[in-house]
Amino acid sequence: MYPSVDALREALVSGKRLRVYNGIDPTASTLHVGHLAVLQKLRQFQDLGHEVILLIGDFTGMIGDPTGKSKTRVPLTREQVDANATAYREQASAVLHFDGTNPATIRRNSEWWDDMRVLRFLELLSLTTSQRLLERDMFQERIREGKPIAAHEFLYPALQGYDSVAMTIDVEVGATDQTFNMLMGREYVKKLQSREKIVLTVPLLVDAAGKKIGKSEGNMVELGAPSSDLFGQTMALPDSVIVACMTQATAVPAAEIAAIEREMAAGANPRDAKMRLAHEVVCMRYGEVAADVARDLFVQTFQKHEVPHDVETKSLKTLRLKNPIPLSTVLVRTGLASSTSDARRIIQQGGVKVDGAVFRTAGAIIDFAEHPDGILIQKGKRHFVRVMA
Repeated sequence: MYPSVDALREALVSGKRLRVYNGIDPTASTLHVGHLAVLQKLRQFQDLGHEVILLIGDFTGMIGDPTGKSKTRVPLTREQVDANATAYREQASAVLHFDGTNPATIRRNSEWWDDMRVLRFLELLSLTTSQRLLERDMFQERIREGKPIAAHEFLYPALQGYDSVAMTIDVEVGATDQTFNMLMGREYVKKLQSREKIVLTVPLLVDAAGKKIGKSEGNMVELGAPSSDLFGQTMALPDSVIVACMTQATAVPAAEIAAIEREMAAGANPRDAKMRLAHEVVCMRYGEVAADVARDLFVQTFQKHEVPHDVETKSLKTLRLKNPIPLSTVLVRTGLASSTSDARRIIQQGGVKVDGAVFRTAGAIIDFAEHPDGILIQKGKRHFVRVMA
């Protein structure tokens, strides 16, 4: 929280209707479960009567936020960004209201960046320093490793920072990995508009090893997936994120989550808690009826083991693989794919399930430390193999 909790409290009790926003670069075709934490926080502001804006970074999305990246992103075209942004409003509506009383609004930062004059942009850059921009952790890491930093990445914080000025923002909400960019916006608001902007951060959803749950790591739970796939993908999450995900991404009361955490610590099967989590996520996205159907289908297919009884079992040792390992490599070594490119194609086409969850991210990584009992891999309708750690 910047500058402080007291500053937010003072703003909330002032009687002013705050303008609150979160920005999302449309670099993927779907939002994921990690976005739910920020959307839930925006919903709280919306319920309090404040103005909520979901900003689609269609301009910045063509550049690519370097946050957390050890190498430069491949820039996207306008067409790719527009295609990816199409479904965001519908998916976000699982949490935010875009109609009725006090509706949230959708904006795009191309509204001001497409017409930004070069002179104006240079004036904006004069408000910060190279030393300030180089403070970013990932830039320091790249410098130490001798990896390049593209100029457009270097300037990305200025682009995101100016969004707060363009929309006259009072509060920006975002995940902790966006803190640097959000604070850049706070600096610009102070210097250009002589007022305070509050930055409210929410924790990243990470596994026990600190690895982010999301698109970049290949373990994304896609809000755009069909209800049964969304349920299965949630069930494929590691046990270590159950409590964090339930806390950040659902509306389950804190007291119930605390009770679930105590039960698991006392030896309760984490699967039951994960079933609750998956049901909550699907219910939020598609409604209770769809969530019930998805749960029943999952139980019928996987908990009741309605898969062949003679599924071949292989170990990482016999496959000469070390943990963690790309899913594409596992497919090749187990004979479910003829090559890495074939495996990636099958994955992207939705032809692979891991413990019942469809994986469409070609770069998905499987960490067997999170699956001590192994994983069941299914290709198509008839090909199964169980891989053990």
